[in-house]
Amino acid sequence: MKKWYAWMIVLVIALLGSVIGFNFFKAHMISQYLANSPAPTFPVTVTKVSLQDYVPRISAFGFIEPYRGVTLASEENGTVQSISFESGQQVAQNQVLVVLDLEVEQANLEAALGRMPATERQKDRMIKLFKRGSVSEGEKDSAVAEYLTLKAEIESLKASIDRRTIEAPFDGVVGLRNVYLGQYLQSGDDIVRLEDISTMRIRFTIAQTDLSKVFVGQKIEVDVDSFHETFDGQITAIEPAVAYQSGTVQVQADIPNDNGNLRSGMFARVAIIQPTMTDQILLPQSAINFTLYGESVYVLDRSGGNEGDIRARQTTVKVAGRHGDLALISEGLAAGEEVVVTGQVRLSNGSLVRIVESNALELPAQLPRL
Repeated sequence: MKKWYAWMIVLVIALLGSVIGFNFFKAHMISQYLANSPAPTFPVTVTKVSLQDYVPRISAFGFIEPYRGVTLASEENGTVQSISFESGQQVAQNQVLVVLDLEVEQANLEAALGRMPATERQKDRMIKLFKRGSVSEGEKDSAVAEYLTLKAEIESLKASIDRRTIEAPFDGVVGLRNVYLGQYLQSGDDIVRLEDISTMRIRFTIAQTDLSKVFVGQKIEVDVDSFHETFDGQITAIEPAVAYQSGTVQVQADIPNDNGNLRSGMFARVAIIQPTMTDQILLPQSAINFTLYGESVYVLDRSGGNEGDIRARQTTVKVAGRHGDLALISEGLAAGEEVVVTGQVRLSNGSLVRIVESNALELPAQLPRL
């Protein structure tokens, strides 16, 4: 019985030894195979780093407003007697747009004007007689009061007529007409929207950390989705107080609108132009690996002994800013180095690469907008 247990133990030890030996042999053969097999090569596209000028921009968003704009409304109740404009028309300052019925007011005014000469002569006569002592001071005062009352009545009637005549308060373009001939208007009813669109305005907010980079007179560029062009403007005012709830500052800028393309209410993207930075390194953002631990790129290393032995070396960089598809690199790269733009997903530090396409990155004449 004891011999049988001994033989079983020997058999188990022999089996375990053979399995362990086989695994060591397998690992040895695999390592030899990998050592003798060629390293995998990954196709990549690269760009050569060059120093270029860079114009930083502070980005913001806002809505276009007219330089001046008002909704004209009726100040009096009455029936529309005449309309002197069409929808969308350019009108001049003090141009008559709408007139309400004026028959009663004009008749009262003519009657008051008709009484004025006699009332004024009576006032002058009573003043002379008072100086001679022929009439009492009360009679003189009554004549003067009657004259002043009539004069005030005339001015009131003229003002009432003016209120029933709606004029353009400034040069501009009228919108869609909201009244019709013969329509009865009540006080406060809208007539038409009038806007001066020769110059437009935009209000936007910036972070208080950017306040030192913004000043009155500074140039801005404005983009709207409706037109494929950039509109130039200038900052005209900066809010003196910071909104403590959000830590932002409101800024106002004027935009010339000679061609009339800009309209109030348009959503716009604003770029505040900063001083030009010379000799800067710019890379496409697709070339940068953004992680929680920092940013890195793969730089080509051509120092291998064999011809065509090009390896990708991972290098840590510092991104100082982003603009559109470009990133501003402040540390980690030098001019003349070649950086992998596409194909870096499969790379590891020291991977062999095969260059599919190579070019020098050139900054476009018009930087892409955020």
